[in-house]
Amino acid sequence: MANLNKVMLIGRLTRDPEVRTFGNGGKVARFGFAVNNRRKNQQTGQWEEEPVFLDIEAFNRQTGRQLADQVEQYFKKGAQFYLEGHLRLDSWQDKNDGSKRSRLVIVLDDFQFLEPRAEGSGGMSGPVARAGAPMQRRPEPSYPQGGGFPEPEPDMPGDNSDDIPF
Repeated sequence: MANLNKVMLIGRLTRDPEVRTFGNGGKVARFGFAVNNRRKNQQTGQWEEEPVFLDIEAFNRQTGRQLADQVEQYFKKGAQFYLEGHLRLDSWQDKNDGSKRSRLVIVLDDFQFLEPRAEGSGGMSGPVARAGAPMQRRPEPSYPQGGGFPEPEPDMPGDNSDDIPF
């Protein structure tokens, strides 16, 4: 049986990130995030926004992704972002009454800026950029005259995609 654990959100930060560094050099940035669910009020017939508040964690990865550093540098309370992540269940025993407690946390895997950065603040030069992409606008691709596109490359030898039964 297949499993999928993926979260995609568009919303705003509810607080500035809090960053903590570990003894082994690792880093985590934690912040609050809010998204709105729309629902129709049965009494008034009006649509209402119902906020959902979430806890997000971003880690620096040893494989090169330094999401905690990027969150620390670019994320501010009130800013709007597109986030991708996965769910993690944290469980612990309450120190006061000994009861078992748990909460869902979203671990950040990727993000996009959804608002232009203020002039002179450095970083982004356009309204949308991916977390792993360079922080500058890429040049537009140039295509041959007449609106044609480059020819696709021929299939690689040994490509057996026709043998797939679905």
